[in-house]
Amino acid sequence: MTGNEAIGQGAIDAGCNFYAGYPITPQNELTAYMASKMPQAGRIFIQAESEIGAINMVFGASGAGARAMTSSSSPGISLKQEGISYIAGAELPAVIVNIMRGGPGLGNIWPAQSDYFQATRGGGHGDYHCMVLAPASVQESYDLMFDAFNLADKYRNPVIILGDGMLGQMMEPLETGSSKGQIQAYKKPWAVTGCRGRGPNIVKSFYMAEGDLERFNIGLQKKYGIIRRKEARYEGRFLDAAETIIVAYGSMARIARGAVNQLRAEGRKVGFIRPITLWPFPTKAFAINKKKKTRYLVIEMSYGQMVEDVRLSLEGSARVEFLGRSGGGVPAENDIIMKVRRMK
Repeated sequence: MTGNEAIGQGAIDAGCNFYAGYPITPQNELTAYMASKMPQAGRIFIQAESEIGAINMVFGASGAGARAMTSSSSPGISLKQEGISYIAGAELPAVIVNIMRGGPGLGNIWPAQSDYFQATRGGGHGDYHCMVLAPASVQESYDLMFDAFNLADKYRNPVIILGDGMLGQMMEPLETGSSKGQIQAYKKPWAVTGCRGRGPNIVKSFYMAEGDLERFNIGLQKKYGIIRRKEARYEGRFLDAAETIIVAYGSMARIARGAVNQLRAEGRKVGFIRPITLWPFPTKAFAINKKKKTRYLVIEMSYGQMVEDVRLSLEGSARVEFLGRSGGGVPAENDIIMKVRRMK
C-alpha cells in the first residue's frame, strides 16, 4: 500500500466511522481510499464543499460521539485552523491528517516538513495544543492511526498525523490487523446524542461570564501538562557513547538512519534520535547526554523548525547544528554524512 492508503485503512480498522475531506495533492489517494472503503464498511464518507466545510462537519460528528477524521495537505490544513481551534476549545476528539507539501502559499506538490510550527504550536487562535504523531514508514502510518484515535478519545483533544508527500506516495508492504493495533473504547457521556432520560449536554467553546474562560483555559493547561508527562515518544539508537547525535523525524528519519549506519561503519560514534510525538516533544530523549560534550545535528525538510525544540530541550548544554532544505528539496544521505564529517 501507499502511505496514504495505509492511513485510510488504519483509520477504518481503528474504528473511524465518519470522514469528511476535500481533495488536494499529495493526499488525494487517502480521500479516494476513504470514498471507496468507508461505505463498504457501513461508515460515513462525505466529500465536503471545502476544507472549511470538512473540518466543521468533523466538529459536529465528534460532538455527537463519532470517531471522526479529516485529511488534507498544507494549504488545506491552513483553511481548517479555525475549526481545529473550535474543536480544541470544545474539548472534542478528532483526528486530522496533514500530508505536507512545499510552501508558503500555494507552494508546490513536492514533499516538505515546513508545517511543524503550525502543527506543534496550535496553528489557530488561542492557547491550545494538538497532539502530533509523525510516522516514518507505511507500516507506522497504519499503526499510529490506532494511537491517534485512542489518544483523541482519552484526552478529548484533536490529534494530528503529520506526514509528507514522500511518505504519502511511497509504497511498502503492510501488515494489517497487527497486534499493535488495539481499539480502546472510551465512554462519551458528554456527547450530544439526544437527552431523553438524562440532562442535556452542551458542546461549546464560548464563555462569556467573567472568569469562566480563564478557568476553562487553566483546566486545559492542566490537561496538557498530563499529556506532556505521559505521552511523549521517541526512538533512540546508540546514544550512550555518542559524540554526535543526529535528530530527524518522519521521512527524513529514514534518510538520516542510513547516514548514521554508514558513519558508524567508518568508526564514528554517532547516535540517532527520532521524535515520534512532535507535541508533546520528547525532551527526555535529550536528558541522557546533557552532561556530556555531545554535538547534535538536526535534519529537516524545512529551514529550521524542529531544531528550536531540540535547542529548548538541551537548554544550552550542547552545540546544535542544522541541515535543511525545503520547497521540495530533500537532504540526501551523502549531504548528512559530509556535514557530520565537517563538524568539529
